[in-house]
Amino acid sequence: MSDGGEGSYPGFGGRVGRTFAGSEPWWPERPDAEGRPNVVVILADDLGFSDLSCYGSEIATPHIDALASGGVRFTDYHATPMCSPTRASLLTGVNAHAAGVGTVAHSDPGFPGYAMEIASDVATAAEIYRDAGYFTAMVGKWHLTKDSDAHDGGPRHSWPCGRGFDRYYGFLDGFTNLHHPHRLVEDNHTVEVDRYPDGYYFTDDMTDRAIGMLRSARASDPAKPFLLYVAHGAVHAPLHAPVDAIARHRGRYDDGWDELRRRRFERQVELGLLPPDTRLAPRNSEPGNDVAAWDDLTETQRRLAARYMEIYAAMVQTIDDSVGRLVAALDGMGVLDDTIIVFTSDNGASREGEVDGTASYYVHLMADSDLEADLARIEEMGGPTTMPHYPRGWAMAGNTPFRLYKINAHAGGHQVPLVMRGPGVPAGELRRPYQYVTDLLPTLLDLCGLDHPADRGEPVRPVHGASFVPVLADPGHPSTHGEQYTEMIGHRGYRAGRWEAVTLHQPNTRFDDAEWELYDVEVDPTQVDDLRDAEPDRLADLIGRWEAAAWENRVFPLDEGSMLKYVIRPPSGERYERPVRILPGTPTLERWRSLQLVFLRSVTITIELTSGADDEGILVAHGDQGGGYAVWLDADGLHVAHNDGAGGLRTIDAPRPDPGDHRVVLDLEAPGGAIWNARLSVDGERVGEGPGWPCLYGMAPFEGIDVGVDRRSPVDWDLYERFGPFPFTGRLRAVTYTPGAPAPDAPERLLPTLREAGLRFE
Repeated sequence: MSDGGEGSYPGFGGRVGRTFAGSEPWWPERPDAEGRPNVVVILADDLGFSDLSCYGSEIATPHIDALASGGVRFTDYHATPMCSPTRASLLTGVNAHAAGVGTVAHSDPGFPGYAMEIASDVATAAEIYRDAGYFTAMVGKWHLTKDSDAHDGGPRHSWPCGRGFDRYYGFLDGFTNLHHPHRLVEDNHTVEVDRYPDGYYFTDDMTDRAIGMLRSARASDPAKPFLLYVAHGAVHAPLHAPVDAIARHRGRYDDGWDELRRRRFERQVELGLLPPDTRLAPRNSEPGNDVAAWDDLTETQRRLAARYMEIYAAMVQTIDDSVGRLVAALDGMGVLDDTIIVFTSDNGASREGEVDGTASYYVHLMADSDLEADLARIEEMGGPTTMPHYPRGWAMAGNTPFRLYKINAHAGGHQVPLVMRGPGVPAGELRRPYQYVTDLLPTLLDLCGLDHPADRGEPVRPVHGASFVPVLADPGHPSTHGEQYTEMIGHRGYRAGRWEAVTLHQPNTRFDDAEWELYDVEVDPTQVDDLRDAEPDRLADLIGRWEAAAWENRVFPLDEGSMLKYVIRPPSGERYERPVRILPGTPTLERWRSLQLVFLRSVTITIELTSGADDEGILVAHGDQGGGYAVWLDADGLHVAHNDGAGGLRTIDAPRPDPGDHRVVLDLEAPGGAIWNARLSVDGERVGEGPGWPCLYGMAPFEGIDVGVDRRSPVDWDLYERFGPFPFTGRLRAVTYTPGAPAPDAPERLLPTLREAGLRFE
């Protein structure tokens, strides 16, 4: 006879005899969420406040508009000014720095507020809902894993399935080529694909996957509710859209951003989104943020700019089409009326295309644009061979009626659309109180009858947000959020009731109280009248509150502009600079991992092969249409191509080696000045060289290293059109990367100088 569940059966609630017949079974209780609402959260990337037709846009978004007419639109809802921090706060209800994600997840500078992953003591929506008995799924952009953990050999604790999602399909990075995604992840593994089918578009693919996940889950357990997080890569650069979608907008933006902004503003007032006495903020004129009058642009500038905006508008419509397909699928499954749907954006419209825009976004992040080169590629724009982004004049229009852009603490950086529909949400109404991104999770939990946990095996950090269910229920209810700090790349802000203090911080200048501005946003929501001189005591009080909130939320240290945030890294990173021998058949070496072998440094690439008289194909390829290099063999000889990411292709063409065993070496010497001097050798004999090739930067190449094939987006488009991925038909024994010395002016060599320069602003 048993001991009643003690001793050998600790925690067992039944009784164990010597036989099944003489025992009483017991099962641990499983969470059961049957009867609770489903939740779908849809997040657009870099979508401005005015970019939806229900928020004043000329871009038709009928499916999102239908959500708005059947639900609620918020007029004073705010995210953070940047993507990763907003995603962290949306998923946790915790302020971004306190959650560990104070800026974009592309570095690891060694401070708690900038760990670039959600802290272990912070619970995600996926973890909470899964613990409660929900099926949890996500598709799209994650961007909450530090670069150094995103490769296939890295830890997966911060990948989506490590933070509570049962299913995942998308990309871990900040953006991707929507026609040829550089690396997709399904659940916890990389998707291996050499070539995407003609007409492939990631927004369509992720929508298909989302619908498939829900249909599978509903068929398997119809009583189990679901949480679905749909995180679009659109409308973030590069601006990519299907050809037919772009064609629908031809000529639509020839009048320019000033006229577009005026029309959108009038429409916002007409829709009741803004009080009739609201003033449109003047054209952005701050140094480094200024926008020229459309009529003052050259013909070339106007022609390119109009094309960029045509593509952007098409991208917005692809998001709307995705929403329509998803809503139709929910209706087809019979669960639409039982589903809370949220649609919002992660920050304001992006100014990263700067003055003129660019056809080469990856390169443009590090270098100036070239108008003539871009004009020569205008008919390619929006397709897979270009990486466009629009000028900041369109971002200004996207953020109508507010000032400035993504990254800024002013309203243009973070005041974004929020549409909600579903059980507990009234139909066709506006809500005007201030609410913040950290309020979303508490609100959803409230609508679903769930509590935020205090413990999940270890204590859980409480949320900073507050449920706005009372605001949903009563249009006259005040904001539930209280006070809120903002910080991004040194820009700071503090909102307390009707008062908001903000800064427009210039890098490499002191964090001076004198740069703060003060606005009464109740009467001046577009931040036109700076009251700092009229209300010095009030401003000083808000500055003090910001300082206290910053220390409490782990905002410090501030980014002084020295670039140290991106250069300093843990000592463990050294091992990624050691030689790597890559065997044929190896999946693509992930882009960050690949970058450590070549970034602003010399490198020797050694290719060991055996070729017959007719063998041909790619020996090694690193990069894509945004920038990269490739070595291949064909009937005409041995070749190296270097794609500068801006439409330029430089080559080394050498005689074809005789059949047999060979050792091909590509030396890339980095003398400084962000260039490589390339030398190609076969069996120790120099056969070609290419001086002054531009070094490839952090985002170019975006594809990693392929051995024996050029997967997905190719380095050389003409070669791709002839041969596709072009797998090598001979015998490839290995490709070895041997990193050499960093360039004399590489950032890691300048650490002491950078630190000394930054200390001036301590």
